[in-house]
Amino acid sequence: MRPAPIHPPEAPMNEHIRQLLEEMNAIEDELRTALHEQQERIHFRIRGKRVEFEDGIREAHSRLKTGLLKWFTESRPQNLLSAPFIYGMALPLVFLDICVTIYQAACFPLYRIGKVRRADYIVIDRHHLAYLNVMERLHCEYCGYANGLIAYVREIAARTEQYWCPIKHARKVLGTHARYAQFLDYGDAAGYHAGRLQLRDALAHEQDTKQQEADTRAAGR
Repeated sequence: MRPAPIHPPEAPMNEHIRQLLEEMNAIEDELRTALHEQQERIHFRIRGKRVEFEDGIREAHSRLKTGLLKWFTESRPQNLLSAPFIYGMALPLVFLDICVTIYQAACFPLYRIGKVRRADYIVIDRHHLAYLNVMERLHCEYCGYANGLIAYVREIAARTEQYWCPIKHARKVLGTHARYAQFLDYGDAAGYHAGRLQLRDALAHEQDTKQQEADTRAAGR
C-alpha cells in the first residue's frame, strides 16, 4: 500500500514536487498493469500457491530444460568458484529475516504502525518453471528470496524512519524509499516537531485503513 501524501502545515510540499510524485505514481501503476497483461499472455494462472500453465506449455518447457551434466560442464569456472561466497550469505540473510520479523512484531504495535506483510515481498514461485533444472531453480529461488527480503526489510526500516526521524538528507541520496519524498526538509527547524507528529499520525492512519479494509473483506465473505 502506497503511503498517503502528508504535508506539514509549516512546510507545505512544493507544488512541482507534488506533481512529479503524482506522475511517478501514475507511471508505476501503468507499468504494473502492463507487466501483468504481458504475463497473462504467457498462458498461466495462479491457484493458491501454485502456478499452472496451459495444456502443452509445461511439456514444451520440459523439453527446453538443460540437463545437469551439460549445465555443469558449460558453466563458467568463475561461477562455480564464487558459489561458496554467494551461498555463504544464506545464514546472514535468514538471521536478518528472523530479527526484523521479531522487531516489527514487538515494536510496531507499540508505535501503532501497521506490520509489513512478508508474503508481499518474498515470493517463492520460480520452482514451478519446468524449463529450469534443479540447480537453476535453486539459484532462482535464492535470488528471489534475497531480493524480496531486502525489499521487506527496507519497508520495515522506512516505516521506522518515518516514525523516529522523517528528515531528508542535505545531500542527494540515490535509491531512496517511497516514503522519503514526504519527509521534512533538512534544516526546517520550525516545522520539525509538528511535521514529525503528523507523519506518525499518518502511519497510524495507514494501519487503521488496512484494518477497516480487512474487516470489510471478512464481512463480505
